[in-house]
Amino acid sequence: MPFESSIWIEELYEMENGRTMKLKVTDKLATYDSKFQRIEIYDTKAFGRMLVLDGVFMTTEVDEMGYHEMLAHVPMCVHPNPKRVLVIGGGDGGTLREVLKHKEVEKADICEIDGDVIRLCREYMPALSCSFDDPRVTVYTEDGAKFIAERKKAYDIILVDSSDPIGPAAVLFSEEFYKNLSECLDDDGIASTQSESIFYHPNVIITLAQYNKKFFKVPSYYFTMVPTYPSGMIGFSFCSKKYHPIKDLKEEKAKALTRQLRYYNPDIHRGAFALPQFIRSKLEGIIY
Repeated sequence: MPFESSIWIEELYEMENGRTMKLKVTDKLATYDSKFQRIEIYDTKAFGRMLVLDGVFMTTEVDEMGYHEMLAHVPMCVHPNPKRVLVIGGGDGGTLREVLKHKEVEKADICEIDGDVIRLCREYMPALSCSFDDPRVTVYTEDGAKFIAERKKAYDIILVDSSDPIGPAAVLFSEEFYKNLSECLDDDGIASTQSESIFYHPNVIITLAQYNKKFFKVPSYYFTMVPTYPSGMIGFSFCSKKYHPIKDLKEEKAKALTRQLRYYNPDIHRGAFALPQFIRSKLEGIIY
């Protein structure tokens, strides 16, 4: 039976708050109930292929670069020699793909709790998942919070490519996690963690900023635009033990990298840390 071409799907995460997003889908490519969640992959009319987890839009082919490039390249272009990199979550492969564009990387580990996300994205979203077979990559299908708690000074960069603070990702938004994140990084390490929307989730951002300040010498927050995410934008906690996100930006490295990119460039890097006053005022005394 052919797929009904008039089907629309709604994003569930913000519905209880009276807001949602609806996309027209042209085909359902996969649906699977894993041990952790329902995984669905669709073809959409406006955004290409899309990954959905438990009814929440995770990533689409058209706008994923705003998320994956900014999560990866902001810290990677600040650290002077990011040889050892860990991605927590990120089963679609987009963040890993961006990490491996840096020639300094010798070791790229990815710890995704749900191996079925990796399996299905490798099959249906190859534009994102194209780097899993790189010889520098080791895949761990484990709990990311437990993974970092068992390792000390193991990485130069840690990128937390998590879903929202519900279900299996909730632990990645805890104080204990940020403490372990700091201890898992080397003495000059940097982490970047998915930290929600300045318009919709200011209380989450404030809480994470407090953890960031407690465990990192140079805490900050930056944002990017992703049309299919709640409010059309999402932000990241920049958690640095030594380097400043703007003063220590490696300008020439960032410029050279942009030939391969669609979103990130040095001007976007700097501008992403310039926050609107309504959220900056809430972070006064914490990270400003």
